[in-house]
Amino acid sequence: MGGKLTLIFDVDGVIIDSNSVHTEAWRIYLKRLGRETDGLLRRMHGRRNDQLVRDFVGGELTPAEIFRHGAEKERLYRELMAPQLQQRLVPGVGRFLERCRHAPKGVASNAEPANVAFVLDGSGLRHHFDAIVDGHQVSRPKPHPEVFLRAAELLGAPAAECIVFEDSPAGLAAARAAGARTVAVNSARVQLDGADLVVADFLDPGLEQWLRRQNFSLSD
Repeated sequence: MGGKLTLIFDVDGVIIDSNSVHTEAWRIYLKRLGRETDGLLRRMHGRRNDQLVRDFVGGELTPAEIFRHGAEKERLYRELMAPQLQQRLVPGVGRFLERCRHAPKGVASNAEPANVAFVLDGSGLRHHFDAIVDGHQVSRPKPHPEVFLRAAELLGAPAAECIVFEDSPAGLAAARAAGARTVAVNSARVQLDGADLVVADFLDPGLEQWLRRQNFSLSD
């Protein structure tokens, strides 16, 4: 393995193609509450759960109410995702992680801790990661760079020596603010500007070519 770069991955949209399932879970949950659901994906992409509850549920909510609404929606998400989790892994992610086995790797996500654990354990990919930072381990969510700076710190690398794999404008902004190099995984087919590289998934031949230019070689 050439180079000393460290890899950091978001979860939703990068490891697992989950955005449509999150949208459906919110649609079902908000319908139960009698709330409108127009433009859900546009409003939710890359944001933390407490922000979404305030936006979608509305009203003067206490911290306990925000937690309860978020937890109920996430339980619904996991119920919907469980039977299709393996099929929704972003193409090539498992093999890519295996080919990067000699590089330090971490997770940095705005997601709820239970969802991060659900995806990493359910997919069998947890063992690839040396550090995991979820949305409850930092005080400022993306687009603030805190989550990536914390992951880089745990991995023992300066952010400038990290490559971040992200799928949202907020996540890319956070990674750039941290000083990391960025790969946009466009699983949600949204407009992603400002990344050093944009790929459809981990099977994209342009990814390995770009990594070589960063002096990072994949194992066979």
